[in-house]
Amino acid sequence: MGTLRNSIKRKVSRRSFVAGAAGAAVASTVLPKAGRAAGDLNVLVWCDHADEKLLAPFEAKHNVKVNVKTYEGTGTALSIIEQSAPGDWDVLVVDAPDTPLVAGMGLLEPMDEGALPLNDLLPQLTSAAFNHVDGVRYAVPEKFGYYGVAYNKDKVDEADMRSAQVMWDSKYKGRVAIYDYYFPAMQLIAISMGIHPDNISMDDLPSIREKLLAMKPNVKMVGDIVSVQNALVNGDVDIILNGAEFAVSGLMPTMPQLDWTIFNEGGLMWIQGLCVFSGSNKKDLAFDFVNHVLSPKGQGSLATSECYWAMPANKNAVLSDAEKKILRWDEQPAFLDRSVPSTISQADIDAEMLDIWTEFLQS
Repeated sequence: MGTLRNSIKRKVSRRSFVAGAAGAAVASTVLPKAGRAAGDLNVLVWCDHADEKLLAPFEAKHNVKVNVKTYEGTGTALSIIEQSAPGDWDVLVVDAPDTPLVAGMGLLEPMDEGALPLNDLLPQLTSAAFNHVDGVRYAVPEKFGYYGVAYNKDKVDEADMRSAQVMWDSKYKGRVAIYDYYFPAMQLIAISMGIHPDNISMDDLPSIREKLLAMKPNVKMVGDIVSVQNALVNGDVDIILNGAEFAVSGLMPTMPQLDWTIFNEGGLMWIQGLCVFSGSNKKDLAFDFVNHVLSPKGQGSLATSECYWAMPANKNAVLSDAEKKILRWDEQPAFLDRSVPSTISQADIDAEMLDIWTEFLQS
């Protein structure tokens, strides 16, 4: 497990920064307790699952207590699991592309697709290859979003924000913050060049490197979500690249000058999935929890979590008109049509991408 954990841990997690930005109070840590009560369910999740508005209805319906431990990044989750006893955990939230890796370790319970509301979920998510291993489903998508651009619409030309070329537009020299995550940044550049992220090869990396370094004059700062959010809010920058709904939508109810979108050239999606641990002693209750989160009301609560907002996987999610407007709900069909999931590159390509990103940071 250690080798796999280390390889996954190299990818900095979007959640680690989002949780730091908004989830400190919400994302409480509750460890499994020896001899826990029969009515407990232990879930290893991200901070957006810790909201009472999501948990309380499930706890009341089933007369149980949901014990929540939040984490950031699959590598961290594997470290926690490695230090836990079998049966300690019941439900896991995972960065969906990591599902085959975690399932390959024997940690996940196969899912009965007939017992899941798959017809209510967006097919672009449920059909993603990483949900299955050898034809068996081990994860179901529950929330997703985009890597694109967030901005202050009072300070920019909004039409410019729809094009990936904004990354190099000299009009925005020194006005851009970029979220410090090499993986989507370089995949977005690839998309702007007409290269599908799945097809990035070692031969493509020199041209991607050239485009990345050419972006640097526009970049005033590179930082975590806390830093880039603050810079945008304080007016130090007008644009966040690598950011989208997860960076600003939770702020927009009180800061309507903020907004986000994806590029016309194509969008890059992150997807999070729900899984049940194969070692859980409460699989029926665990699957009830999965279905609660996937329900229209559960999806509305998850999408608008205090920790961070993002897109619900359920087409029937209960959202107010104001929430739908912030999440650009009416644009989702078009966004999804031109978007692809972020993917895990082969080890040699991933290592070279990280080296190029380091050069960019130091340039």
